[in-house]
Amino acid sequence: MALPATEPPETASPEAAPPEAAPPEAAPPEAAAPAAAAPAAAPPDDGRADAPALPSLSPSRAGDFLTCPLLYRFRVIDRLPEPPSPAAARGTLVHAVLERLFDEPAALRTPQTAQAMLTPQWERLIAEEPELAGLFDDDGERSAWLAEARGMLDRYFTLEDPTRLEPRHREHAVEAVLESGLLLRGYIDRLDVAAGGEIRIVDYKTGTAPKEEYEARALFQMKFYAVVLWLTQRRVPSLLQLIYLGNGEIVRYAPDESDLRATVRKIDALWLAIQRARSTGDWRPRPGRLCAWCAHQAICPAFGGTPPPLPQQAELPPQAGAPAQPQAPAAQPSVPAQSGRPAGAERPAGAEVPPQAGPPAAAQTPSSAQAPAAPGR
Repeated sequence: MALPATEPPETASPEAAPPEAAPPEAAPPEAAAPAAAAPAAAPPDDGRADAPALPSLSPSRAGDFLTCPLLYRFRVIDRLPEPPSPAAARGTLVHAVLERLFDEPAALRTPQTAQAMLTPQWERLIAEEPELAGLFDDDGERSAWLAEARGMLDRYFTLEDPTRLEPRHREHAVEAVLESGLLLRGYIDRLDVAAGGEIRIVDYKTGTAPKEEYEARALFQMKFYAVVLWLTQRRVPSLLQLIYLGNGEIVRYAPDESDLRATVRKIDALWLAIQRARSTGDWRPRPGRLCAWCAHQAICPAFGGTPPPLPQQAELPPQAGAPAQPQAPAAQPSVPAQSGRPAGAERPAGAEVPPQAGPPAAAQTPSSAQAPAAPGR
């Protein structure tokens, strides 16, 4: 199959877009954990064999529902298979290299080391998912695709100096239960913790940075992760950082408690909408520019198709979306009490600051952001 000329834009959920902020440099792994850390998030059940699993939501599936409820249904309810795409496979490959780059001693985290990892990681991915080998019609297509991945890795080194970073976690699984009984879960690409306990959440994007009016869509995923860390560690992350390897831009945002409380309300409202769709069977398509990259056009009513019959669905636990009567385990974290931390968000041009830097100061929003053309991850 021929490679597509363009790629789907980055998506998550819409909300008002605030300005961004400068990052603290990550500290070595031995840096102290936040002083006010709370117990880890409650597990999905209370340990009893007959305990029902809590309903769960990830930022990716939340983004699916906000993009198109029918897409959410196809992926979560019907569990329809989707063929791999060159854009998504490239995102997975670049993420794998950047994750493993930090396995090397600091002095060896060079562009040459990253480039040397690319082919072995691609071979590993093919061994795990043999269908990826069929993405290209010939060696020329595959070589051009790999060249794009190599360019993204080179671009990474113009944005960060990995020899100065010691991430606390990479591909870090996180989860927490809201007071409504909804389990939030996901994977953070990189988690940096400075010597003073400041937390930076980092996400790699192999697309291009969105225009300012669309930044909030990408930031929703980051705020989702920030809520989980806030609930489990009782500390608001100092910085959310999106690294766009498609065009070499960094988007930064410094959240405060009011941001995260608002995000919790958005997530709870979103889950209620998902429950309503499940109970009524009303999964309406929402046609838009992302339809061009959708694998399900043939069965989408917006394109004259007919969805398959809905499979029989298990009943959701009653506590989901019912904040007044949560039935999650007693040990689950609740939304921390308001501490009055002031808002402070900026979006600077991209230079890193020393490890001791605290909450960032205001900076100007660059005017060079371009329309997205990003892959699936």
